[in-house]
This record gives sequence, structure tokens and C-alpha cells, in this order.
Amino acid sequence: MFSRQRKARVLFGLSDIILTTLAFETAYRTRAVLHLHFVFYLTLQQKALVLGGALVGWVLLGIWLEVYDRLDSAHPTVILRDTARQCVYGTLGLVVLEYLIRLDLSRLFLLMFASLAWVLLVLFRLTAGRIVGVIRREFGAPHYVMVVGTGERALRLGRDLEASANYGVKLRGFLSEHAEGFPAEIALKVSHKVYPVGDLQAILRQHVVDEIVFAVGSESLAELEEVFLLCDEEGVRTRVVVDFFPHVNSTVSLDRLGSTPLLTFSAAPYDEIRLLVKRLTDFLIAAAGLVVLAPFMAAIAWAIRLTSPGPVIFRQVRCGLNGRRFLFYKFRSMCENAEELKDSLSHLNTRETAFKIPDDPRLTPLGRYLRKFSIDEWPQLWNVLRGDMSLVGPRPAVPSEVDQYKRWQRRRLRMRPGLTCLWAVSGRDNVDFETWMKMDMQYIDNWSLALDWKILLRTIPRVLTGHGAN
Repeated sequence: MFSRQRKARVLFGLSDIILTTLAFETAYRTRAVLHLHFVFYLTLQQKALVLGGALVGWVLLGIWLEVYDRLDSAHPTVILRDTARQCVYGTLGLVVLEYLIRLDLSRLFLLMFASLAWVLLVLFRLTAGRIVGVIRREFGAPHYVMVVGTGERALRLGRDLEASANYGVKLRGFLSEHAEGFPAEIALKVSHKVYPVGDLQAILRQHVVDEIVFAVGSESLAELEEVFLLCDEEGVRTRVVVDFFPHVNSTVSLDRLGSTPLLTFSAAPYDEIRLLVKRLTDFLIAAAGLVVLAPFMAAIAWAIRLTSPGPVIFRQVRCGLNGRRFLFYKFRSMCENAEELKDSLSHLNTRETAFKIPDDPRLTPLGRYLRKFSIDEWPQLWNVLRGDMSLVGPRPAVPSEVDQYKRWQRRRLRMRPGLTCLWAVSGRDNVDFETWMKMDMQYIDNWSLALDWKILLRTIPRVLTGHGAN
């Protein structure tokens, strides 16, 4: 949650690199047009060295001056002041670098560079909050948080959470550690409902909750052991507003919101940088895949339309990251009324929770072929592009199946669902449901970018040969 602020700092640092490069190149090309009294040229190596020094200096100054910590919420005068300091100090650093590497740069060039950098950075930073808001509104899902506690510590945390709304954080409500005698609502900027903590399991099943923060006294923590266990088994990320922590089987890390120290217990991957790389990889590969496969997908759509009545694309609601619902796409491989026939074929089901029939009679002749080689899954590249799914992750389940999950199985919802997964390369449809769930837990507990690539590479021969598919 609060690592989104760290992610924002990374994005602002990248914007500095791009805009400073643009200012440098513009100033360098302009110097030839202005016919400066002092004419100078830089070789490619010299230019790379000076520009590289400028970029490193600008970013390090941004970190040192804490410019990136307040960009999307700072007052315009603060942005003007901080950007001016960054550009002035950065230019002085370039003068020092020029002296060390024995270059003779035009002072007018340096002045143009610093001025252009200041103008570009100010223009971007003054609109950064609006830009970030638009991006989060259009492409980012809200991050829902609940606070356990109703005392002053919890109220202070609630105010901080409301102040983090620009980062996509939404305060879902409060949970009272007491069974009775608590207020029905807590009024901050807006009113938030207060629930008894005993309702948490039902709340997790009925609402999307990404994180839970415990803001209670140390004397109450021992009484909340079962709540911690519930969150741990369901894979809900939890944080404790204390300087010690109870025993839970999650990765523990330290975070801070304002002046409040928080211990984070995460039972699912939490490295924001690696997860960002995973998301960028998903986006690029999905986009490329859709472009390359577009003519083949058009031919398949035409073949489906010719060989059986019904829509080309099968749409179904599935459960995504942390229980979010999304519309899932596949090429239709079954007869048009396949869902209506499901109850009459339930006696043939071979899975405990998921519905799976060997040699499913609802499959069309073409659909059987599409299933065997996973061609019916190609439209899910659109789900990957949208961010509903990933290339690698637990397969997305339908809500009715999720409702039947045991508590420990619900932790698989804490990873973005994928096109392929560990069990898909370890037997595909021959794996029983219990083993399937355990393999998903194994994937979540051992996740890495290298593991994703290993699964992707192992998926290719499985798909090409149709091995393990029914």
C-alpha cells in the first residue's frame, strides 16, 4: 500500500531523467542556431559523459532534497522553489565535472540547459498530481484498507489513510476489537462504518479488502491472535502499529506512514519493483502477442462461427487479484448452451471443487482441438494487457468455486491470476484439485521473476504437443 509512495518516487525520478535529457539536447542543438561567441562541440563520448553526469546529479539531488517525496501533493511555490534549487545545484555540479574532465563548455549553454530543465520540470510537476490521478482513475484499481481499532491511534491512522487517497488508497472501514460498546460510525473527513472484528471473515468474502492495519494497544493483540491467523491463512496483508509483533507465518517488513511505524506481514509476494517488472513484461508480451496472433485469431473466429451456432467469444466472470471480479475471455469451445447443461452433467465431475469432466460431451469438434492446444486461451492476452491477469499465476476461478474454498486455499487470490501456472506444466488436467491448490501455494511462496520465465518456457512444449490436456 504505502510502497505506492516509493513507486511514485521512482516514477518521478524517471520523469527527471527524460525531461533533463530533453532539456540538454535542446540546449545543445540551440547553441548552433544562436551562433554563440564561443563555439564548442562535444564528441559522442564527451556528450554521453556530460549528459550522464547531469542525469545522475539531478536524480541524486532530487533524492537528497526530498523533492520526490512531496511532488504530487506540494504547493506550487514549494515545487517552484525545490525545482530551482535542484537545477542550480545540478548546474554547479556540471561546472565541477567540466573542470575535472577538462572540458570548456559555454556558460550560455549551461544557462540555457538549466533554464530549460527548470521550465520542463516545473510544468510537469505542477500537473503531476492531476496526471497521477488520471492514471490511477483510468488504469489503477483502488486499494482497500480496513483498520482494527477505534481508539486515538486508529483515528490518527484513519486520517493518514484518507490523506493517502491520491495514492489510490480507500479506507473501507474500522473493526472494533470489542464485541460491544463501540460506535456505529467514525467521522473523519467522511463517516466510516465500524464492524465487530468477529465479522471479518464474512467481510473478506463479501468485499475486496487488500490490507488490514491493526492500530490497537499491546494488551489487545493477544486477544486478536485468531484474527491474525485468519488474515495469514487467507493471504491478507496485515500491518501492526506497534514496535513488536505477534507470531504469524508471513514475511515481515517494516514500513512507515508519516510518523507511524508499521510492521507488515505479507503472505504473498510484496516486492513492488519486481512486481512492476512482472507487470511491464506482461504488458509488452501480451501486446506483441495480440499483434502477431491477430490474423490467426480472426481465422479461428471465422471457423467457430461456421462450425457451430453461438458467440465466438465466451465471457465469464472470474475472481482476480484479492477477489476482484473481472470479465474473462476465451474462444468458445463448447456448445451454445453449455452452462445450462452443467447441472445435468455434475455426476461426471472428477474434481472436488472445480468443475471438470474428462472428454466433456459439451465440447464441439473444433473446440476439442482448441482446448487440446490451449488456442481457446488466446483472447486472455487482452485480460493480461488490461491488468486483470498475468502471464504466469494461479488460474482464475469462478466465484462459485471460490465460495467453496477452504480458508487456506483462499490465499491463491492474493496473486494476480495467470494464463499458465505451476500445475499447468506439471500435468495440466491430470492434477487433482488438492494438488493443484498446493502447487499454487508453492508458486506464491517461491515466486520470482526467474520462476515465471521457467514456467513460461516449460509451457511452450506442453501447449505445442497438447500434453496433459483433456
